[in-house]
Amino acid sequence: MSHRPSVLFVCVRNGGKSQMAAGLMRQAAGDAVRVESAGTDPGATVNALSAQSLLEVGVDIAEQQPRAVSDQLIADADLVVTLGRDARVEPTDGTPVVRWDTDEPSERGIDGLERMRLIRDDIAARVRRLTAELSSSATS
Repeated sequence: MSHRPSVLFVCVRNGGKSQMAAGLMRQAAGDAVRVESAGTDPGATVNALSAQSLLEVGVDIAEQQPRAVSDQLIADADLVVTLGRDARVEPTDGTPVVRWDTDEPSERGIDGLERMRLIRDDIAARVRRLTAELSSSATS
């Protein structure tokens, strides 16, 4: 029986980027990867524009609830991915942590749904690459 890899996506509020990455990974990998998301300072709800941008590509995260990252979530993951510049996570029990310094269109004056679409597309490309890496390492 092969190992089912697990990925924990983390951003600050767990309402936007990490929820987007988790939703996109679930879509891309299906049941082949266990996916979780959390925040270093979680908010109360998922960002409505993040959810709307994902609905456009068939991913529904509207029912997800932000939650705090914990040592247990980190330890249970095979890989932790932080999204954005502000989320910081200390590795637990040797779990590797990588940072995706995602596109931030607001720095170029792009806001609203257009901003979220660009962020979604950046994260989606990274998720596709990670899904391919995980599936090739699971079979080797």
